[in-house]
Amino acid sequence: MNLSKVSKHHCLLQFRIHINPQETNLPKIPFGPFNLFIQRRWKKPANTAQTRLESRTIDSKLNRLTTSLKKLKTILKIYELMSNRKRGPFVSLQLMSRWTNIVGLNVGMGEFVHKHPHVFDVFTHPVRRNLCCRISGKFKGLVSEEEGLVKDCELEGAKRVKRLLMMSKNGRLHVHALRLIRRELGLPEDFRESVLGKYKEDFRLVDLEIVELVDKDENFGVAEVEKWREKEYREKWLSEFETKFAFPINFPTGFKIERGFREKLKNWQMLPYLKPYEGNEVVQVGACGGKNRYEKRAVAMIHELLSLTVEKMVEVERLAHFKKDFGMEVNVRELLLKNPGIFYISTKGSTHTVILREAYSKGCLIEPNPIYVVRRKMLDLVLLGCRNTRELQAEEEIKNGSDSLIRKAFAGNTTVGEWVVPILESFDNVNDHDDPGEIIDASEEFDGC
Repeated sequence: MNLSKVSKHHCLLQFRIHINPQETNLPKIPFGPFNLFIQRRWKKPANTAQTRLESRTIDSKLNRLTTSLKKLKTILKIYELMSNRKRGPFVSLQLMSRWTNIVGLNVGMGEFVHKHPHVFDVFTHPVRRNLCCRISGKFKGLVSEEEGLVKDCELEGAKRVKRLLMMSKNGRLHVHALRLIRRELGLPEDFRESVLGKYKEDFRLVDLEIVELVDKDENFGVAEVEKWREKEYREKWLSEFETKFAFPINFPTGFKIERGFREKLKNWQMLPYLKPYEGNEVVQVGACGGKNRYEKRAVAMIHELLSLTVEKMVEVERLAHFKKDFGMEVNVRELLLKNPGIFYISTKGSTHTVILREAYSKGCLIEPNPIYVVRRKMLDLVLLGCRNTRELQAEEEIKNGSDSLIRKAFAGNTTVGEWVVPILESFDNVNDHDDPGEIIDASEEFDGC
């Protein structure tokens, strides 16, 4: 009886091992003739938006561009934090180290600041003898120039908003959605008052967060892609049937074209669809090609929105805020991944950014605008990194001269008032764009740095 109990217990243990090997710490028995009752299923590879995003063809030039733009956005956040302070134009590095999580840095603030000497001016405070930082005069001048251009181009910004309202389902948009892409559209920070409130003949605020189009303009009813279609029709002598509903296709280097892909792409290019400014008629999805026509209309609306932006790129999460107003009941990320020749999604940084492929060549915008040119100058200043130029060498010589002046002052046992003022004046000569009285006023209120 004892032997039978032991054998039953042994068989039960073997059965548990084969069924749930993870519940016990015993090693897993390999598949063999004595455990055929265990069913093994072959799992199909997952085909989701995440897997398609990971397996897409990478465009290294656009990825480098988005990485550089992320650095620029981080520097602009630091500039905003520094400009909001009331105690002067410079901040101590000890205080700036508390902003690391606010601006989203993965490295220390001191290391980041020293990597960009053309943007940040690091110096030793003559009174407290601690390291301080301020924005360089060149970068300040470019930021001021961008703000001036945005104000001068208010009418162009109003036209962009009007076109977006004409594409919407009911002629209405949420102000919150416009606020999310304010910088991409080239709108000022107070666009609700300076643009929506100023042009009352075009816009009407129905609610605090809803803007409505007052009157449509037929001159704005032509999409940007129509210019490309007309050019293709005239220069390449293509038929109207081939270009009437086509989009410019630019596949990245290394893109694998599968069998039958060219024929599908050709049929999709000739597929008719309801254009963005032609109204919002109901497309029957169950009809012949209804789903493809509906998706192609959504592609056209996203293409037009990207064409209206300054840098032809928008974050995917912010783009999703226009789905309801535009009547696009589709998965935006999957739709973008289905059309790699029109859009490119860059995953560099903490966000996903969609870029209009036809607008860029070798990482630069083909048709630049004044706001883009200024932002590109700011980006070039960031990308200079730690390269020593003649201006930086001159600044270092001035700083070394100020340090020697401090040593002479201590050696001569002079009072504080005899050497602080000339040192601060020497710092003012470093950046010609700065006001001469900024640092003197700030040194008196430096207790909070």
